[in-house]
Amino acid sequence: MDTRVAIIGLVVENPDSVEELNRVLHAYSEYIVGRMGIPYSQRKINIISVAVDAPETVITAISGKIGKLPGVTAKTAYSNFISHKD
Repeated sequence: MDTRVAIIGLVVENPDSVEELNRVLHAYSEYIVGRMGIPYSQRKINIISVAVDAPETVITAISGKIGKLPGVTAKTAYSNFISHKD
């Protein structure tokens, strides 16, 4: 199985979507390397970065599910390094 390292950048503008966002992240927790959240109180948003190491199809699924949440924007940046795991 080939995996890639990527960063999924999130901007959360709707606090009502946070519970579902956490559910999605928990469902893919085996692929998450780390996560950092920054509350930006002046703008009433949260900025979150999620580092993942997963097959590209899984990364796309995570980003896609999160991006469909109301008031949540998700963008993914991939590393060029591909790891071959058995």
